Order: sequence, then C-alpha cells, then structure tokens
Amino acid sequence: MGINGKILVFVDLPGGELDETGRGLLSYGARLAGILDAPWGAVTVPQPDSSQLDAFGSYGTPTITALPDCEALLDTPALLGKALARAAREELAQVVILPHNDLGTSLAPAVAQELDAALITELVTARQSEDGVRLSRRALGLRIAETRIWDGSRPLVATVPPRFLSQVLMPTVRSTTPAVAVWRSAAPITGAAATVTGRIPPDPQTVDLTEAEVIFSVGKGCDPATFEQFKELCRLLNVSYGVTRPVYDLGWTGFERMVGQTGRTVTPRLYVALGISGSMHHVGGIKDSRRIVAVNLDSKAPIFPNVDEGFVADLKEVLPRLLTQVKAANGGAP
Repeated sequence: MGINGKILVFVDLPGGELDETGRGLLSYGARLAGILDAPWGAVTVPQPDSSQLDAFGSYGTPTITALPDCEALLDTPALLGKALARAAREELAQVVILPHNDLGTSLAPAVAQELDAALITELVTARQSEDGVRLSRRALGLRIAETRIWDGSRPLVATVPPRFLSQVLMPTVRSTTPAVAVWRSAAPITGAAATVTGRIPPDPQTVDLTEAEVIFSVGKGCDPATFEQFKELCRLLNVSYGVTRPVYDLGWTGFERMVGQTGRTVTPRLYVALGISGSMHHVGGIKDSRRIVAVNLDSKAPIFPNVDEGFVADLKEVLPRLLTQVKAANGGAP
C-alpha cells in the first residue's frame, strides 16, 4: 500500500548540529519511505548551514524544508506544533515523524490536532499488510507491546524513541544533494500557549534503567567493598548502575536494578559489564545496546563474544584505579 502524500521527518538541530538522534531519524525516514513507497524529506528548525548538507545527503535526504522563523517557538511547543502542521499541510505530507524526546512528545499532540491526524507514540516498526500499515510500538519502558493498523485515510503523526534509532548508513541508500526550501507562514502563528522555562535532566541514579543512556553493571566478580566502590564510581561518572541476578539475590540492591531477561531489558547508548560472566539471560537483556564493553578476569567468559570491546582484568584491582583517576579528573572532589 503506497500513500498519497509525503513523509516528513522532523529533525531538531541542538546547538546547530545534526546529532545522533537526528541522524537516526533520517535513516528511519529513508527506510519508512521504502516501506510505504512514498517520497520523503526532512523539516528542520533552524535552517541547516552548508557544512551540514553533506551529512543530510549521506542519508539520502532528498529535500529539506527549513523553518528559520520558528526557532523562537522552540520553547512554546503548542505554537511550534501549529507551524509544523501548516508546513506539513502545504508540503502535502501524509506522515510526520518526530523523536520521542522532550521536544517531540510536546509537539506530536499539537501537530496531530492541527492536522486531524492519527497519533501513535513510541513507534518501533512499520510494515505493510493486507488491511493497511501495521504499526508496532513499545511503551512504558518496553513493558507494553502494541500493534495498530493505519489505513491511510487520515494523516499520521508518530514519535520514535531515540533508543530504537540506528544511524548506520544502509548500503541501499544513495547519497544526495538535498534541495533546501525555506518555509514561512503566510499568517501569524498566535494563540495561548504554555512556555517552557527550564528543563531538568533525568537523574541517572534514579531513572528507570530502560530509559538510561549509559549503564555500568556489576556481577558476582565483586564483594561488598567492591560493590560500594562500584556505586561510588557510577555516582562520580553520573551514570546509571545495574546488577546481575546473583548480585540481586545477595540483597545488595533492589529488583529495579537487575539487568537481564528476568529483570530489565535495556538498550543504552553504552553498556559496561564489570565482573559479569555473561549468562544467556543477561546477554539477552543487553544485546540491543548500541555499544557493549566488558571487564572480566576469565578470558573465556561467555560475555566476551557478545561485546564490542573486552578487557581481561581483575575487577578488584581495576575499580580502585578507576576511582583514583575519576577523582583526579574531578579535581579531587569526593
């Protein structure tokens, strides 16, 4: 089933740069265009400069619609959503894809309301079927899996979690020189709207592990003293910490910190396994991590074939050294 309109991928440019999420969205947009047999393009706030066009083009981006006048609306999502919806309507867009982050989740309802569109959040995959496009989502920290059917009778607005975005360049994607068009609203964008006055980042020490960006986990290769050093290291590095089943069974931490198929299945940007042998249940719970690093005393530990980088070392010797170096890097701060 093809669609009657275009796919628009909203790419934020934090600090004026195309970040990992933006690259992942472009890759997702290119794949979705192939699945739906539809044209696609990116929409950005602000306008990308000439040095960024090669990056957009490497993902096969055919067109970029820039909304430079809307940069001032980034902290008023309701108004920015109206502007994005107007631009999508003028572009004859049938699908609008946004990141499932602070900005994207604020924009998506506003865009859907303006377009009278169907809305699906935390979209993971889309595939063709006889009755329409089957949209699969994972919600509430991967605890809910749901599939919906979209028949194309209304526009679709979807958010995609950054943890499911891959910035890997597909071999089937051909580089392009994107055509850039500047969009400006023909009428003022007005209305009552809440303004974002500040953003508080999540605390890695308390955030749900399924949402964590970086996780250090420890296994039975530690003792109580080493475990306390491990937690101190995580606090100093401002990263989330997890444990394996044997450590949880010792009662050193709660169930919410247990990583693996019987605990939390995680997909962080970086996963560091310290003193973890690598049971199939644990590996099954971390296999979708973007990068995995392991430290283990046993060179034949089953964790090593499943990692991007591995080090054979004694955790009880490594942790004190890491703590010393991190404290020195922090100016000796405790």
